[in-house]
Amino acid sequence: MGGITTKDLAQMCGVSRTTVNRALSGTGRISPDTKERILRVAREHDYRPDLLARGLVKGRTYYIGVVVLDVKNRYFAQMLSTIGTAANKQGYSINIVLHNNDRQMEQNQLMKLAAYHMDGIILSSVNEGEEYRKFLSTLGMPIVSVDNKIADGLPFVSIDQKKAMQEVTALVLEKGYRKLVFVCPPMDARAKENVYVHEERLKGFQEALHEFPEAEAEYLLDWSYLEKAEQLAKSGARVAFVCTSDGFALDIMKRLESIGKKPPVDYGITGFDNIDTLDYVKPRLSTVSNSVDMVAETAVELLMAMIEQEEDEQRVTCHILPHEIVPGETV
Repeated sequence: MGGITTKDLAQMCGVSRTTVNRALSGTGRISPDTKERILRVAREHDYRPDLLARGLVKGRTYYIGVVVLDVKNRYFAQMLSTIGTAANKQGYSINIVLHNNDRQMEQNQLMKLAAYHMDGIILSSVNEGEEYRKFLSTLGMPIVSVDNKIADGLPFVSIDQKKAMQEVTALVLEKGYRKLVFVCPPMDARAKENVYVHEERLKGFQEALHEFPEAEAEYLLDWSYLEKAEQLAKSGARVAFVCTSDGFALDIMKRLESIGKKPPVDYGITGFDNIDTLDYVKPRLSTVSNSVDMVAETAVELLMAMIEQEEDEQRVTCHILPHEIVPGETV
């Protein structure tokens, strides 16, 4: 017999539905013998809880929304995997939507998630500013932002992006490179998108250079970076590419390999993110571990605390987590 209800279990065991609910939830006063009997009958008859009914009673759906750029980027794929695992441990499922760097699409996706009564949202936003924070507050649910900071007063989880880039740039300079090329194609869209992460990394790069006034800097800030990187590699200068993501670094390595150039012999290069794909790439890319699993787990913990009203949204505003420099073999 399948699909039985708590009412059926109560009749089978000769107890009230309240007693059945206490046995199934492990709460309230109930004798151990009665609890064991109810659980045994539930197992024998393949009882499965009605999550919708439970949600209606508690005013929850037991779903959280997660809004990110895309899933092609290994950083976001890793983040989503960890968020899903952490949420599942709390009895929640996740509803993933993508904004594809489209500000209006992100807003539309958020309104849909609100219409589906998500219990909370984790958001990597392409929007920013106080007006957007006010819009988010109208959705009527806890929201935690990750990576791109939206505005003060909104719970935020990330690493110190500026410090991390300053440290990896210092590593390059300490290796003796004096011509550094900052590679960040997303900056091409800074007039119309939230590129907070990349802006912070740019600041870190420039701060590191202040300690080496003899160093020369060049900037590749649009999507023609591969052609320009090839030209620089052919120039004969001892150049090092400081990239704001591992993906950009791997693309440059592939492009330069096609013309017979290999790191660290012919040029230096660093990435950012420490994506899992790097375990299969030789030489091992020098990069920054941005603690993606820790960021994801902390975001879920913070969101759960807000859902349970254990944390005040105005009090918990910023969680800056530790990062790590991964020296690698490419500088």
